[in-house]
Amino acid sequence: MADRPTSSASPVRSLVLIAVVVAALVAAFAFTAGWLSPGRLTPARIVNGLAPPGGPTLGFRRNHAKGICFTGSFESNGAASALSTAPMLAPGSYPVTGRFNLATPDPKAPDAAVRVRGLSLRIVAPDGREWRTAMIDAPFFAVSTPQAFYGLLQASANKQDPDAMKNFIGAHPEFGAFVAWAGSAPWTASYAEERYNSLNSFIFTNAAGQDQAVRWSFIPAAQPEAVPHDQLKARDADFLAADITQRVHSAPQRWTLVFTLANPGDPTADPTKAWPDDRRKVEAGTLVVNAIEPEADGPCRDINFDPTVLPPGMHVSDDPFPAARSAAYAVSFDRRTAEDKDYPHHPAGGATP
Repeated sequence: MADRPTSSASPVRSLVLIAVVVAALVAAFAFTAGWLSPGRLTPARIVNGLAPPGGPTLGFRRNHAKGICFTGSFESNGAASALSTAPMLAPGSYPVTGRFNLATPDPKAPDAAVRVRGLSLRIVAPDGREWRTAMIDAPFFAVSTPQAFYGLLQASANKQDPDAMKNFIGAHPEFGAFVAWAGSAPWTASYAEERYNSLNSFIFTNAAGQDQAVRWSFIPAAQPEAVPHDQLKARDADFLAADITQRVHSAPQRWTLVFTLANPGDPTADPTKAWPDDRRKVEAGTLVVNAIEPEADGPCRDINFDPTVLPPGMHVSDDPFPAARSAAYAVSFDRRTAEDKDYPHHPAGGATP
């Protein structure tokens, strides 16, 4: 994201700027059959529409294009095995391949210009079953439905109608909470200091066949330290990759996985609505990041972090976004793998794309 809105900027202009960033943030969301008529929208069309004005950067993810790979482990303490039969929630150590990333379609964007940061994981059980998840550091999402997301994209791209964004905001008041977060939440100077949230709801099923709606967060062991945005803008364009590389070289970095359990009646289909803080929480174990690698030819480069790739004991809820994300992730993956010749393998100096 660009700078926080200044007092001289009109509210509508500030919201338009936020909307553009949100469009980049959620570029990987699409629609499946039944949400809108096939003639109006497909995953391919929505991915096309989310390309920046100059077109996509060939060979890269169509969103969250800037990132760095890591490997490590998930050290499960077994506390969540009462909630789900997922094999990686049983006590033990499970290999992880992951990616720290920024919500931008531009792999060369300066780190300080992007408001939303992400964490993507693939956790593998001994029998080969996987749990994939892609999270961001926002505490809730910007819009409540896939239809609203598409409306946001249309409004932010409509340069002919000066009231397009204003009309969208009026029809979708939930968007204001995300705007407020983006404009006021503190910035940090490290991926290691961020809390990453699933936002979407999933259903866990235990050995007794009991279902429980959950959301999850990875909470950093590193103490977050707020840094003025102006100071971040003065740093190198790739300061986040340099920082996490140095930290992990010095010592493994850790996050605690915490599941939040819904009470009956808590909204599970609307990621703009956070659940109350008093909901039961279960600390399931620790993500340990042991090694950092540049993304070019790194272990995470060719992973599609599809959030619907789930092991037994986990499945999607009535939240429509995971299926939507899956549809567009597939389009993005197919396109970038077909563009491999355009990808800058072995960049000079090992720089992160």
